[in-house]
Amino acid sequence: MEVILQYFKDILNILNDGIYITDCEGTTLLVNTMYEQLTGLSQEVLKGRNVNTLVEEGIFDRILNPEIVSSKHPAVSVQTIHGDKQVILHGYPVLDAAGDVRLVVTFARDITMISQFREQIAKQKLLIEEFSQRLEGIIKANATAPPAIFQSEVMVALMSRLSRVAKTDATILLLGETGVGKDVLARLAHEHSGRSKGIFLKIDCGSIAPNLIESELFGYAPGAFSGASTKGKAGYFEMADKGTIFLDEIGDLPLAMQTRLLRVLQDGEVTRVGTTQPRAVDVRIIAATNHDLAEDVESGKFRSDLFYRLKVAVFRIPPLRERREDIAPLAQHFLARYTGKYRRSMEISESALVALESYRWPGNVREMQNFIQSLVVTSERPTISCADLPPHMGEACPPELHYTMPDLEQSKPLPDIVAEIEREILERALKKYGSVCKVARFFQTSRSTIFRKLRR
Repeated sequence: MEVILQYFKDILNILNDGIYITDCEGTTLLVNTMYEQLTGLSQEVLKGRNVNTLVEEGIFDRILNPEIVSSKHPAVSVQTIHGDKQVILHGYPVLDAAGDVRLVVTFARDITMISQFREQIAKQKLLIEEFSQRLEGIIKANATAPPAIFQSEVMVALMSRLSRVAKTDATILLLGETGVGKDVLARLAHEHSGRSKGIFLKIDCGSIAPNLIESELFGYAPGAFSGASTKGKAGYFEMADKGTIFLDEIGDLPLAMQTRLLRVLQDGEVTRVGTTQPRAVDVRIIAATNHDLAEDVESGKFRSDLFYRLKVAVFRIPPLRERREDIAPLAQHFLARYTGKYRRSMEISESALVALESYRWPGNVREMQNFIQSLVVTSERPTISCADLPPHMGEACPPELHYTMPDLEQSKPLPDIVAEIEREILERALKKYGSVCKVARFFQTSRSTIFRKLRR
């Protein structure tokens, strides 16, 4: 105990709070070093002086001692020192054996600093909320990849190769017309990669304003430009760290930004606008465009070095008109999606499917998706038929198939007559539709059945 008393003042000086000790009359006995630093009032100035006198001199605006001595209970208050410095006081009585107050110990904390911390926390909270809302919006817009619907051999082969490349960290370049499904393949590549648990960000390079694209992609330092946040902001590449960033329509990226993107590919670094300090990022880049990048390189619209850096794994997605085997499955898929969404029970007739297969679909899968949605919303009948199709599609609807009535003057076994009628119908259908697959779909049977009947 004697050792503790010997070093009592040193113990008080270790504490992070300011300590002010008075007797029951309010005479100052001791303040610690933190109190001196906090208030600018030294032990030499305060020791032996009564706190009531200090109030009269305007050093303090209020004190806790009278209240604590009177109530014998702790008290809390805010005190202003010299008219400007604010501290929060927590006062506690020290009682003797008779239960009377002998000392008052007051802990002082700088409320000015606390207010500054609160302001900083509030600003950080707003920044986090803004970042979270922005990130949430991007994630919602880039949700889990929808199922890839295809039956054509070319797409089966393409998807097989994509699944192999996806497992690596190689840069992927997706080429194809607008609406062929480049974003679907990009998401599938992400989900089949080792980064599937990380974020997937889709960035439309053609939709960001030219004066904002650099700060959006690479972020900016505090106060980098007029209107910039005083805290700075991370760009998309930093947000996608450990994940995948999908640069859609990369052919629309300005040349200056192509140079910056090349550095990300080569060095794995980004530099925020307004600073020279690079930041390391670990992202996988998937790019897509409907441009002929080779022609853009020749014309000077696209950097050749960036083009060759992107040409690691190139996938050319054929337009829908070149893979007609995928049209019917896609139509049925979108029909199921939108009938479920709008709570309708609908189907599509075989003749209407044949007409959809004959249409060229210049807008590809995106055009079909919007068209099927429109049919589900506007059609009054439960079955979508050729009558529901617009003229430029309906003209491809097959006419009714007629067969030649057999000569009933000549006696023939009934199975032979039926076989002749069936053969004529199949031959006309095959001539009309051009493939066994379409004929089988029209007659709602299997391809093997049509093959067997044709051979017979």
